[in-house]
Amino acid sequence: MPADPPSDDPPAGADHGEPRRTPDGPGRSAGAVGTPVHAYPARLWRALDRHRPPGADAVTNAWRSPVRGPWLTSVLGVVLLATLPLVIITGLLDWIAYGPRLGQAFPSDVGWLRPLVFDWPTRPAWLFRLTQGLHVTLGIVLVPVVVAKLWSVVPKLFDWPPARSPAQVLERLSLLLLVGGILFEMATGLLNIQYAYLFGFDFYTAHWYGAWIFTAALVTHVLIKLPRTISALRGPRLTRTTVEESVPEPADPDGLVARRPGPATMSRRGVLALTGGGALLLAALTVGQSLDGVLRRTALLLPRGRQPDDGPNGFPVNRTAAAAGVRTADTGARWRLTVRGGSRTVEVDRDGLLAMTQHTADLPIACVEGWSTTQTWTGVRLRDLAALVGAPDSAVARVESLEQAGLFRQARLQVNQVRHPDSMLALRVNGVDLSADHGYPARIIVPALPGVHCTKWVRRITFEEPPGD
Repeated sequence: MPADPPSDDPPAGADHGEPRRTPDGPGRSAGAVGTPVHAYPARLWRALDRHRPPGADAVTNAWRSPVRGPWLTSVLGVVLLATLPLVIITGLLDWIAYGPRLGQAFPSDVGWLRPLVFDWPTRPAWLFRLTQGLHVTLGIVLVPVVVAKLWSVVPKLFDWPPARSPAQVLERLSLLLLVGGILFEMATGLLNIQYAYLFGFDFYTAHWYGAWIFTAALVTHVLIKLPRTISALRGPRLTRTTVEESVPEPADPDGLVARRPGPATMSRRGVLALTGGGALLLAALTVGQSLDGVLRRTALLLPRGRQPDDGPNGFPVNRTAAAAGVRTADTGARWRLTVRGGSRTVEVDRDGLLAMTQHTADLPIACVEGWSTTQTWTGVRLRDLAALVGAPDSAVARVESLEQAGLFRQARLQVNQVRHPDSMLALRVNGVDLSADHGYPARIIVPALPGVHCTKWVRRITFEEPPGD
């Protein structure tokens, strides 16, 4: 962002300490020369105005960039308004993909915040790859835009008094929740991508409720500011001005224009180009995690998104066998898969599974951190395993892992996920046996299923009647 010029060298035409004429707006009278109008309770607001914190005026006057103003803030706001709903919607869809009807979405008990849910579809197979990839990638790409937007309104954060009416109190409260909400969501999301759980709380619960707080604040802020945004964008197009021509806009009701503007160090067009360039750079360093091929190696910011090696098992893994506490002895010759359905139980070793009808399909696996990849999987269809124990067509599946701890040591699969012709207990990938880290001796692969529910190191599958909603 352009630097604010030093305050000891005001340019020609800048106000040298004299009051500025302020147009109509909250807390200002028509045609008043810097005279604030206080709403009820006026005595409180006047007292706050008289007792200004030390240095309040100096801080306010320190923001001197002439490119700040309603137009730049509105342009950045429109970009966020067009993109943030997509981040919110894909996040909500990803929560539904985890299967709240089966009690395995996190958080599970959300009370009156529970949205309308449905059985997550298995077609197209790349659905979760798309929604989660968009959610994570767009969240990262928007970081420069959010920073630029905050830079454009930062003087407002130091206004004193913070409000001069109850209406302004509500507006400032929504702004506080909006700024705090988006910073919290981005910070926790970025840390989760890197598995850097520096915070002492559950990520899923905090991210869920933080998203609702941010969404409510965003809707409130848009309703309040949309008329002024439209008005600002209908004014002169300021992207064509050079640095030398970048003069301040007229004083605005929100106080975004600098009180003591200094000479421009960057044009408004330069600010937008810098912001857009930063977003494109982050996109180039991120999008490869959701694509196969040479672009995967460009995902430099996301180590799990890159290709570990070129072998058949050389694709990303979230949790290794060692991290899951799965020992070689657990997956060796004595391993057995237990399949249950009603009163019937069958145990099958790996050779027995390989002797059953094998199915091969190219399917993506997509992780909550945003990375995804398509591989060629071979194994036994889940519906064939259901038939092995006489499970009805309406049965759901509960899959349990050799892993003894962790949120995802077991998962439940919907009816459509069990019955899909490509849903399988995979034994091989890309023509070779699964590696230990990819779930040997057997793992679940289901189209459009979140990667954490594609359970690895499977030891038991139970087919049972679905729970009631």
